[in-house]
Amino acid sequence: MAMLRAVAAGRATMSGSCEPDLFIDGVACCDQVTAHMLAHAGYLRPSCPGDRVPAELTEAGRAALAVRTVA
Repeated sequence: MAMLRAVAAGRATMSGSCEPDLFIDGVACCDQVTAHMLAHAGYLRPSCPGDRVPAELTEAGRAALAVRTVA
């Protein structure tokens, strides 16, 4: 959830590779396995094509945050 919150706050960038790495506040995220899983499951994505671009939440990512916030 912390990764999704960081993306929602505009603090994250992603690499554009097939295994997209996540960077928060300019530093590589320490749990890239979870970052890859979130990207492949469709919770976050790069905002546009490129090497290292802003990350954004998908509809599923926003829904996951909304459910967690309410619960």
